[in-house]
This record gives sequence, structure tokens and C-alpha cells, in this order.
Amino acid sequence: MPNLHADLLLTLPELALAVGGMIILMIGAFFKALRPAVVDVMALVLLLVIAFLVWQQPQGGQSSAFSNAYVVNDFTRFAKLVVLLGAALSLVLATRFFEREKIARFEFAALMCFATLGMMMMISAGGLISLYVGLELQALALYVLAAFHRDNVKATEAGLKYFVLGALSSCLLLYGASLIYGFAGTVEFDGIAAAIDGERNLGALIGIVFVMAGLAFKISAVPFHMWTPDVYEGAPTPVTAFFAGAPKMAAMALTLRVLFDALPNAVADWRQIVTFISIASMVLGAFAAIGQTNIKRLMAYSSIGNIGYALVGVAAGTEQGIAAVLIFMAIYVVMTVGVFVCVLAMRRAGGQVEKIEDLSGLMATRPLLAIAFILLLFSYVGLPPLPGFFGKFYVFGAAVEQGLWPLAIIGVVTSVVGAFYYVRLIMLMINGQPGEPFENKMGGELRIVLVGTMVFSLAMLIVPGILVDWAGTAAAALMK
Repeated sequence: MPNLHADLLLTLPELALAVGGMIILMIGAFFKALRPAVVDVMALVLLLVIAFLVWQQPQGGQSSAFSNAYVVNDFTRFAKLVVLLGAALSLVLATRFFEREKIARFEFAALMCFATLGMMMMISAGGLISLYVGLELQALALYVLAAFHRDNVKATEAGLKYFVLGALSSCLLLYGASLIYGFAGTVEFDGIAAAIDGERNLGALIGIVFVMAGLAFKISAVPFHMWTPDVYEGAPTPVTAFFAGAPKMAAMALTLRVLFDALPNAVADWRQIVTFISIASMVLGAFAAIGQTNIKRLMAYSSIGNIGYALVGVAAGTEQGIAAVLIFMAIYVVMTVGVFVCVLAMRRAGGQVEKIEDLSGLMATRPLLAIAFILLLFSYVGLPPLPGFFGKFYVFGAAVEQGLWPLAIIGVVTSVVGAFYYVRLIMLMINGQPGEPFENKMGGELRIVLVGTMVFSLAMLIVPGILVDWAGTAAAALMK
């Protein structure tokens, strides 16, 4: 019984989020007169409370619960806090948007809570079974969120595509997990690491390939990226902002946990896979975005390219590489939310606009919004001294440290190619002919989030060591 008490106490953030999500669902179902916005605020407060509980989890060393199925260390704390930040900011973006579009429903807040719960379980998974449970809990909520605007054909199509391809990726991951279990005789990451001690086994190698295929789908890496452009375009914009941030961080953290906790002795095998999907993602993300006319589709290809850059740090296979990935992903989540704030601010009397041509002359009509948008796009490019530069600098540096010069060079070249479509947007905002003006009512919550991203950019310029040191501590915890 004392052990059970300790296990429950360690898993308190997930338990509180599960209970809180169900309470929010019940309140929305039984109090029909309650505005969905009120339920959203309740969910936001819940996420902040959960973030506090995560912050209070044990620091330094590693704790586990339920026979090592659940693990807590500095790495999981870092990843969970970034996920909770991305989820909370996305929830802030969603409330006014859904009210304006007249599709506000209380279920949205509950689905966000359950998706976040799944992500937290993924990050703390100590074995293949808990990994899969967390992955599917997240995925089932995300399928519904993608099609949340059920009266919109594109949203329904996005949800259906995501569901079908997500089911396929789950099958691949399960098959790979079964092969690894067959070789190792255990589902625990520690046991798998002990079994795969450098001895190459064909069954285990094939299992690693299939597991990596399933994880590549979750982070939308090439060649398992096919769902990303359609889902990004079809889903409601706040949902797209959520998809582009928190789930990517959770899936990348899960990938790091699997590779460095369960497969640390198979670096030579999985590095080849990671290198291939990294190069393919960077190249496709850079070139496929050039011809896009929809901002959300462009952001989809941009996200594919950015995942490729993050995987450069993973391919390094070192503690420095892990820290670089965490720095990159934390910056990416914040910058992505800022970009989608700018997209949400582009609203006219006829409704939300998403075409690239609608940015024409934005500097003349909404100069402050245009300046913020330009800074965020330059950060994506990796222009110093903006945050995006630090992210790319660290991942490329980790690759060079391990002699992966070709990978770093390809990353730099694709960054230059990617700069083309970002600069095209910037030139359109500055030199284009202004069209019909956007609504001036941006909304207080959007302003706060946008200012927050600008403050983060300034903080990275003045005191970058805070994030760097924190990521280094998290990386050290994973490598123990």
C-alpha cells in the first residue's frame, strides 16, 4: 500500500488532469446554459495548475511508478512544461475564434485536456505498453479536434485523413514493438536496452525500423508527412496552431526517450534511419513550400522542414544533441504560436482569410502586426540574433561535433532555400498593394500572446543561458 501511495503521488499531474478533464466534460454536458468560453477558461486554469504540479515533481535523479511504466526526471519535466505551455496558448487562441465562427462547443476544452494528458503519458512512458496507451489517448482526441468544425467539408476531410493514416501508423508502431518485445523479452525500456547490448539481430533491427516509422508519422517527418498539409489547411486555425506545437514537442520527446532509453546501444542502426528522414524532411520542407498559396499549407511544409532540423540533433546521438533538440523545439513551439496569432488577426468582414496574397500591403494597414510577423518569419529563417538562430546553431553544432558535416551542410543549404519563401512573404507585406483592410479588433488575448512571443525573443537575446542550461540539465537526465 505505501508503494501504491507513492506511485499515485508521483503521477499526480496526470491523475489531476484526467479528473479535471472529466469534470469539465460533465460541467459542459449538464450545464447547457454555460458559455463554452467559460469552460475554456476552466480548462486553461486546469492546465496552469497541472504545470505547477509538474514543476513540483522530483528534480535531480529519476523516479518511477507502477513497475517502471511511468518515469519522472528532469527531461520529462522540461518536455511536459513545454507541452503544457503550447496547449495553454492554443486554448487562448481558440476561444474568441470559435465564438466568431459560431462553432463554439464545450467539448473542445475537454478534448484539449485529454490530448494533453496523452502527451504527458507519452513523455513519461517507461515501456512500450504505456507508450502506446499515451500515444492513442492523444491521437483519439486529435482526430476529433481536426474535424471539430464538422459542418466544414475541409475540416471533415482533414479529420478523416488524419484518422486513417494515424491508424496505419499505429499499426506500424505496434508491429515494430512486438518484434522488439520478441527479441528482448520485455516491454520496459531498461530491459530492452539491456537486451540490445550491441549485438545485431535482424528481428530487432526490423522492429526498430517499424517503430521509427510510427514515430516519424507522429512528428510529420518525410516520408510519413502526407497528412500534414491537408490537416493543417482543413482544421480550424487554432487547432492547427495546437497541432503545430504541443503534439510535435511530445512526439519528439517520445522519440528521444525511445532512442536513448530503450535503444542506446543501437545508435549505429537508428542513426542511419534518423539521418535519412532528417535530410528528406529538410529538403521537402524547403522546396515544397515555395509553390504554396495558402498560409496554413505553407506552415505545414515549414513544420516538416523544422522537424528535419530537429532530427539533425537527434542524429548526433549525444547529450549535446539532445539538449540542442530541446532548445530547438521549445523555441519552435513559441514561435509557431506567435505566427498563428498573426494568421488569426487577418480577419475581414467576410471571415477569416488564409491566402498568402491577403498579406499584401500589411505594413501600410497594420504596421505593428506586420513588424511582429516579420520578426517571427526571420526567426524561422534563423537570422541572428533571433531565437530561431539559436535553435539551428545548436542542432547543427551538435552534428558537426560528431563529424556529421554533410548533414549540417544540407541543413544550412535548405535553410537558405527556405528563406526564399519567408522573404517572399515579408516583401509582400512591405511592398505589396494594400487590399481590403483587416478588422482592427485583434482581441486582448491575442495581443497578450503575441507580446509574450516578442518578450521571449528578447529574453533569448539577453539571457539565452536560462533555456540552454535548463535543456542541458534535461539532456543529462536522459543520458543517465
